Amino acid sequence: MSTPGSPKSEHRSAEHAGFRMSGKLKGLLVLAAVLLLLPLLLSNNYQYDVVIRIAMNAIVVIGLNLLIGYTGQISLGHAGFLGIGAYASGILTTQFSWPPLLALLAGCVAAGALAFAIARPVLKLKGHYLAMATLGLGIIISIVITNEGKYTGGPDGLTVPALALSGFELDGAKPWYVVVALLLLLVTWLALNLIDSPAGRALQAIHGSEVAAQVAGVQTTRVKVRIFVVSAVIASLVGSLSAHYIAFITPGIAGFFHSIELVTMVVVGGMASVFGSIVGAVILTMLPQLLSTFEGWETVVFGAILMATMIFMPKGIVPTLAAHFRKGGSK
Repeated sequence: MSTPGSPKSEHRSAEHAGFRMSGKLKGLLVLAAVLLLLPLLLSNNYQYDVVIRIAMNAIVVIGLNLLIGYTGQISLGHAGFLGIGAYASGILTTQFSWPPLLALLAGCVAAGALAFAIARPVLKLKGHYLAMATLGLGIIISIVITNEGKYTGGPDGLTVPALALSGFELDGAKPWYVVVALLLLLVTWLALNLIDSPAGRALQAIHGSEVAAQVAGVQTTRVKVRIFVVSAVIASLVGSLSAHYIAFITPGIAGFFHSIELVTMVVVGGMASVFGSIVGAVILTMLPQLLSTFEGWETVVFGAILMATMIFMPKGIVPTLAAHFRKGGSK
């Protein structure tokens, strides 16, 4: 029998940490293999389009899960940052003739600056107060986009040119798939590394107990502000890419229902689970397509599926299945 501080205990802890690390590495390799082999199964542009949209949603949801799932700071207005990125690219390229890449970077800077400016007062709130504050932020961004029709096109939307770099235009489903697949892999890898770092442990400490985290020496305000800015910048980046990919944007990209959809992807896939974020994005993006055969009833069936998931898998799909397999393996 070994005491908590004994060499045997430390060795077991190291082995356990190594197992967790290898498990995440295996997950990343599986994701890479799926993304590499998936084009062999895609036969038309529609299927490519669905997969590209899934990947874009997954990237946003990973960033949002770092904020909600790992840090415990809910955001019901996150689509607003998508709107900032999308309209920054749309307005700067069409009306001011900016290069698309520079416009994309400007959108990221604008979203990051806004997130940094509001993070300290907003993230002092907790629970439903925080939810209402972030909801208000999203609504304000959506209203500004709708009302500033001179620049944004208002409710009619705005046409966005193709993403071009050094004379090369990113056009067609296959090139876009390569870009978003690589970006998804990169964001997944960065998120997994962040979680295993001291900064990631600080996020989880804040989620567990902010007071205890402060006692342990974590600068909770600074940590919360940083992860809020990171998640906003990721959303803005995807908003810009989405605008160039679809070539047309409307205020709906920054709307309340889009924000709720993103939060639902986090919850269904699994809170505090990077791979759960991807699973949630896959399910919530594909379900409307699969339920289109239920004429007039697709929303009801969609709601029933979500209710069943929350009743039988309250922690989300990936954490629930992972716990089940761990129990099965320990028997």
